[in-house]
Amino acid sequence: MKTSITMPALSDTMQTGRLTRWNKAIGDPVKQGEAIAEVETDKAILDVEAFSDGYLAGPLAEIDTDIPVQTVIGYIVDSPAEAKAAENASQASSSPESPEVAAPAAPAAPAAPAAPSAPPAKPSVKSPPPAKGAGASPYARALAQDLGLEIGRIRPGPDGQVHASQVIAAALAPVEPDLRMGPPYHLVAPSPLRAAVARNMIGTLQTPTFQISSRFALGPLHQRAKEQNLSLTLALGRACVLTVAEDPWFNQVWTSQGLAKRQRVDLGIAVDTGNGLITPVLRDAAQRPLPELAEDWRILLGKSKSGHLTPEDYQGASFYLSNLGIFPEIAQFTAIVPTGAAAILAVAAAGQDGKTDFTLSCDHRVIFGADAARFLQRLGKRLADPAWLK
Repeated sequence: MKTSITMPALSDTMQTGRLTRWNKAIGDPVKQGEAIAEVETDKAILDVEAFSDGYLAGPLAEIDTDIPVQTVIGYIVDSPAEAKAAENASQASSSPESPEVAAPAAPAAPAAPAAPSAPPAKPSVKSPPPAKGAGASPYARALAQDLGLEIGRIRPGPDGQVHASQVIAAALAPVEPDLRMGPPYHLVAPSPLRAAVARNMIGTLQTPTFQISSRFALGPLHQRAKEQNLSLTLALGRACVLTVAEDPWFNQVWTSQGLAKRQRVDLGIAVDTGNGLITPVLRDAAQRPLPELAEDWRILLGKSKSGHLTPEDYQGASFYLSNLGIFPEIAQFTAIVPTGAAAILAVAAAGQDGKTDFTLSCDHRVIFGADAARFLQRLGKRLADPAWLK
């Protein structure tokens, strides 16, 4: 029997996964539940598990390629002989890839403007030309002309043709930078994490936000956190969620059906992985014991550094904290309210007066200026007397 191994859909938003490693070679025995490959999603590196016992058989999808979910990336067969036969058949095939395995290709980069005729002093311009060979329906061509778009620069649909839907999408898309008159360049596909951050930021464009700031001394909280053997970020997070719990508006989110009132405070804390931003989530952070939260945070940080967070680890926060206090040059900054929340608090470094700038960004559909002012007022009192941190 031949069982297909497919690229799993590891989250609701996942469309492709980047195959980064095969843990087994063709012909190796595998056990049900064993991790046979690693996949990099938009937020983490996760295992692909075998769903049956057997032997790994090819053709195997190539590593370092982006593959649509549910695409076949390999097979499990019942015997080493079957695995060997499949390998021989793959090698003997005249086509470079077996027709049974969808060819995993890197995602198409946006078509870049054609490079201008390079003068003799600039013969090395590497900017790619516009897409060639894509057909277009007569209506799509007419629509593109009416909208002032070049049909050759519009990305075709799945069938390789440019239809009206692709023209409309191109017309509504953000204006691409014109790189033709600048330095030579080449396009590089972003990592799944950076691409996800970009999509999330675009998704926040329709959120009407405002910012409000206060300055507080963090000395008392810092000292108390040291006594309790806690990180300052975790102590700040606890102060935030206790304040959120006092004002339910900060634990709601605007939806097209109405305001979603959360029944607990789940805190997302921004973490710099070195390759992008991710926000591990501490669940029920206002009610659970501090030692339990501290252990969860230790585990989440470790998984963030290794790239092994699961969607359950980083999705669904109802309030966010971004702390850049470790950078002494950062006197003040604002953060973007993530989709699915009504507010995020940005914490800068302490100034020469010993006080730190706190900037609260809010979704104005849910939170009004007076609500935000009262939030910061309560938070300031909590920071000044952190006896609650225990």
